[in-house]
Amino acid sequence: MTLLIGSANARVGFDDGLAILRDGGSAIDAVIATIRRVEANPDDHSVGYGGLPNLLGDVELDASLMDGRTLATGAVAALKNHQDAIDLARTVMDTLPHVLIVGDGARMLAAESGLPERNLLTPEAEAIWRARMADGAEGAYQRRMRELAARLSRDPERPLDAHGTVNVIARDREGNLASGVSTSGWAWKYPGRVGDSPIIGAGNYADNRWGAAACTGRGAMARRLRTAHSVVIATRFGLSPDDALTVAGQDLLALDAPYASDVNIVAIDRDGNHGAISKVPGKTCVFQREEMPSFVERKRRVMTAG
Repeated sequence: MTLLIGSANARVGFDDGLAILRDGGSAIDAVIATIRRVEANPDDHSVGYGGLPNLLGDVELDASLMDGRTLATGAVAALKNHQDAIDLARTVMDTLPHVLIVGDGARMLAAESGLPERNLLTPEAEAIWRARMADGAEGAYQRRMRELAARLSRDPERPLDAHGTVNVIARDREGNLASGVSTSGWAWKYPGRVGDSPIIGAGNYADNRWGAAACTGRGAMARRLRTAHSVVIATRFGLSPDDALTVAGQDLLALDAPYASDVNIVAIDRDGNHGAISKVPGKTCVFQREEMPSFVERKRRVMTAG
C-alpha cells in the first residue's frame, strides 16, 4: 500500500508526490517532489522562498531527508540564498560522507551542485519583518533581539509567524519508507539557530523495519526528547502509531520548557497505518493513498497528559 502523509501545508505538493508513487517510483523521490513544491510557494512563510527571516532579515533554511530502507540520511542547516533545501539534503545523503552541512558550507555545496541562487526574502515577508522589528523593546541590541524573539513567538496577531515547517512521509509499492522535513525555522530567530528539522532523530526519522515519524512546531522541545526517533522506537516495541504518538505527546507535555508552544507529529508504521497528533486543538494533516482521487485533510488528535 502506497501512502503519502504530511503537515497540512504539504498539500500543494501532493499531486507531484502521488504521481511518483503511482508510477512505481521510490518513497524518497516522492518525499522530495512533494516538499520541493512547498519550498517554492511564496505564500508559505514557514518554508523556502518567502520564509520569514531571522533577526537580521536573512532567510535561513533547514532540511533533512531519511531513507528508511538503508537508514541513509542527509541534512542542511542555516542555508541562505538557495530555496531547494530538500534537494541539497539529498545531495548530502548521496554524495558526501557526512550527514549535516551548515552555513557557508551548505551554500557552497548548493553552488557546486548547480542549484540556482535566489533571494528568499519576498516583499511580503520583508514587510512583516520590518513591521515587527520596528516594534521592539528598548535596550542593548542583543537583549532587544532576544526579548523581541521571545515576544513574537507568542504573538496572538500572527501565531503562525513564530514557527512552521513542512514534513512528509511516504511509503512506496516496495514497502520502503522515507521522511523529509524543510523549514525556514523560528521567525526572528537568532542568526544561526537550528531547530529539530535537520536533526535526524529529533524532527525526522524513518526505518523500514518499524515506521517513520516527523515533527513540526517548537523544535527545541523535539530536540530535547528526540521525538521522531522515540515514536519509531515505540512502534518497534509493538505500539500502534496512535499509541506511540500518545506516549510522545505525554513526554512533550511533561517537559519543563519556558518557551513551550505547539508541537505536531505525523507517523506511520511499516504496514502503512498512520496517525497524527498536536498540542493545539484544530491542527490538521493531509494524507493520500495511491487509489484515492485526492488527499484527505483531517484533524489531528490532541495531546493529553498521562
